[in-house]
Amino acid sequence: TAHYQNHAGIAVITLDNPPINSLGYTTRVAIDTGIRRALGDSTVRAVVITGANGIFTGGADIREFGKPSAMQSPNLHELIALFEGGSKPIIAAINGVCMGGGTEISLACHFRVAVAGAMIGLPEVKIGLLPGAGGTQRLPRLAGVELALNMIVSGDAVKSDVLARAGAIDRLIGGDFLAGTLEFAAGVAVAGKLPRVRDLAATLPDADAFFSAARARIAASSKGFPAPLKCVDAVEAAVK
Repeated sequence: TAHYQNHAGIAVITLDNPPINSLGYTTRVAIDTGIRRALGDSTVRAVVITGANGIFTGGADIREFGKPSAMQSPNLHELIALFEGGSKPIIAAINGVCMGGGTEISLACHFRVAVAGAMIGLPEVKIGLLPGAGGTQRLPRLAGVELALNMIVSGDAVKSDVLARAGAIDRLIGGDFLAGTLEFAAGVAVAGKLPRVRDLAATLPDADAFFSAARARIAASSKGFPAPLKCVDAVEAAVK
């Protein structure tokens, strides 16, 4: 469910789990194996994770929800820790749809590149949940609190162009996506920096007033469902 290639020192891990490259147990094992292989290979200078068939990943496999395999190691939290602790630059190459746990994986990477028009989101609220693998904490730090809160509370995806303007995508790549990604990866490998989203601060002037207004607005529109207001709580925790 994932292919591994070494392109002149850039390891490329391509998720291939049709139809949406969901992050079921076997795919998580393949990601874990690929990342560890790349980090342990002295010829590899940087690591790219991307998806086959114009999809990065649609996120968690909801068929696993409530089953032991959903949290079976390597679970999403363990993969995210592996990405963040990587000793070489790890780049999410978002070549299309990127949802839920896929977005959370991209936030754990050191860098993110994308095609223009790629749809990126955290849709968990639509099934009564909140993003469970750190999205509520990392997205506000990277994209700004207001944009992140709107995405998380609505569950609606936004285009990569919007996230690039917010600073959450490091480069939009036109033309040959793989070639552009490899060029970017080679550049960050030379620079040698390993920035982590978790180390950024989610700051907001007059946060109390902002969250008070957000709660009032969302309480009026959420029809009594608990998840949207819990999303607000989680984003506020990122700020405070």
